[in-house]
Amino acid sequence: MKAGEEVTPAVYRPGRDRLWFTRSRGYAVFVLRELTSVFVAWAVVFLLMLAAAVLGGRLAEFAALAARPWMVAINVVALVATAFHAVTFLNLAPKATVVRLDGYRLPAWLIQGGNHSLWLVVSAVVAFFVLRGFG
Repeated sequence: MKAGEEVTPAVYRPGRDRLWFTRSRGYAVFVLRELTSVFVAWAVVFLLMLAAAVLGGRLAEFAALAARPWMVAINVVALVATAFHAVTFLNLAPKATVVRLDGYRLPAWLIQGGNHSLWLVVSAVVAFFVLRGFG
């Protein structure tokens, strides 16, 4: 050691636990929900690619790409992940939204039930038009 140098004491820093979220179910669901955002983003990109193919007259090329087994597998995983993301998002709504009627706060199950019911109705209407055709 040279003259005039300061000595700083060593600070204890415990090692980081890289699997901290596995300690409880709530943490694991939180991390899993955040990871599903990647698949939600993929679903958006895929729909934008579809729209570009339709507008650009390249629907046959896009259909050939979308029919490949690896693309089907990615989209099935994305569908499941997006559904999980949507359900967990709707389950969190009562914690973030306070609805009052005549001064009384609506119970959480009513907000949650309304959200899930509306999601099912919209999904049924979309499925009706997609399966029946728009014509």
